[in-house]
Parts: sequence; C-alpha cells; structure tokens
Amino acid sequence: METNELKFLLKLLGCADYRTGLSSSTFSSFKGRDKICRDLGERELVDYSREIATVKILPPAQALLKLESADLPITDKERKVLDKLSKATAKIAPSEITSLKAAERGEILKSLSERGLIATEIKIQRIKAEVWLTERGIEFLRDEYIPNKGVNPAVSLDMLGNYLHFLRKNLRVKSEQVSGSLAISDEEILQIIQKLDQELGTENYLPIFHLRQKLQPPMSRNDLDQALYRLQKSDKIDLSSLQEVSAYTPEQIDAGIPQNIGGQLFFITVN
Repeated sequence: METNELKFLLKLLGCADYRTGLSSSTFSSFKGRDKICRDLGERELVDYSREIATVKILPPAQALLKLESADLPITDKERKVLDKLSKATAKIAPSEITSLKAAERGEILKSLSERGLIATEIKIQRIKAEVWLTERGIEFLRDEYIPNKGVNPAVSLDMLGNYLHFLRKNLRVKSEQVSGSLAISDEEILQIIQKLDQELGTENYLPIFHLRQKLQPPMSRNDLDQALYRLQKSDKIDLSSLQEVSAYTPEQIDAGIPQNIGGQLFFITVN
C-alpha cells in the first residue's frame, strides 16, 4: 500500500462513522486526493459519492426513436432525453439536458443505462462528494494490514491514535457479534420500523434517521443499511429518496443511504 493511501485511510478512521466530505479539511494536505480515493475504491477499501459525468446515445436507442410513438417502450420524458442525446455529435454532460430537474434526470439516465439505451461515464461527484470506509476496508485494517518493512510512512500521533481507537472498537464489536449479543433479525427491524411509524405519525414514510437513532448502537451503520437492503429485496419495504430537503437538517439528511447515482435513500415504506 502506498504511503499516501495508508495516511488517507488513517485520516478517515478519525471521522464519524468513518465517513466525511472528500473536500473537507481532513484531506486538505493531500495532493491528488481524488486519485487516491479512486485507487482505494477500485480495491473496495473505500467507496464514495458518484455521479454520471457524461452520457451518449447507443445504436439500440437510435433505432428505437425511428418507431412510431405508440410503439415505444419508453415514457415521454425518456423519449425527450433520447431525442436530446440523438442530436448531440459527441457525449454530453447531464446538465445539458435542461428540461428535467437534477434528481429526476438522474433517475431517468440510470434507467436508460440499465436498459442498454445509453452509455454513461461515472466519476466522483463534483459537489459535496463523500468518502467512507467499506466493510471490506474495515476487515483489511482490522485483520490483514501489515506495515511494509523499511517504509517510513511518517504517520502522526493523531493518525496512530485513530488506528488504535479503530482496532479497540472493531475488535470488541467483532467479538460481540461472534457471541451473538448484537443479533437483531430483519423481522425484528421490520417490527421496529412499523412501531416507530405509528409512534411518530409518519404515515408509512419513516425517515431513516429515526431508525438509526433507535438501532445505532448496537448495530453499525453498514449493518443496518444491509438489513434494509435485504428487506427491500424481499419486498417487505420500499426505500425512496428525498425530494424536498428544506424540512430536514443536514445531519438528518446525511443519515440516509448514499447512492452512486441520485440522492440519498431517505424514507422507509412498509409494503
């Protein structure tokens, strides 16, 4: 591991939930921090906020636009996006598609990409990008990392302190998990969601931050996220993003689940 990569990870260990803004003061001394972040991301040690940087139309979509409107398996808004892309001579930035709001545009581009109608280039989010330690990163630093012999990484006492605190916390949590003391089933989480919704009167649109306040600790942020994904996959709940941010604080919004494309998943609906 390169020295700057190690120092990047150790700095991240000093942040709440091992997560912070990529442009925050935490990484102000790093040259090429975006590259470091991408390189660590390729090894799945960290993940970060992403966005569609450029898009271009693909031949199947060009052929689709030649069909009669009534026969098209796409919505009117999707057709307008494809029409815009078909007139471009090269790939364009999503911001050039001005007929849609950013959140809606992101969802449409994601859908078109998944159906093989457009090609997208994904990069680090330009504004307010966040970076966070992954479960794989935690496992690597806790169980596998060994300093290279003869390398002086110039690690500060603050960084060393971050690492020691991380080890004490995660080795303790690992031991507790093995003993089963932190086991909360997905069904129990579903019942807690329903109870919180009734208590708070959120009309089956429970903001995730309420659930985090209830379950973290003993659960970690990542464990709760994975439980919610499992409940969504089994069609027990739906997760939806926040459209109007003015009603919530930045801390409450940050408690959502970041997505590579689009806004944070923020509301829980029980099916």
